[in-house]
Amino acid sequence: METKKRLVMSFKTNLGKKVSISVDEPKDGINQGEIKAAMQTIVAKGIFTDNGDDLTTCVDAKVVETNTEAFDLA
Repeated sequence: METKKRLVMSFKTNLGKKVSISVDEPKDGINQGEIKAAMQTIVAKGIFTDNGDDLTTCVDAKVVETNTEAFDLA
């Protein structure tokens, strides 16, 4: 079984649209403070936009784990 982790950070834009940015395999033990600081940096520096619409507000973040079990049916 393969387990993958992904950090999903959600933001709001100037127009009120919710936008998510995902980071595969975040470091083990990442904490709320580190995530919040990274998200605030993304907003403050205008690193990403959504079709020209700036990210303006940090909404939430979560670490998602996915377990995949492959079956050989050949």
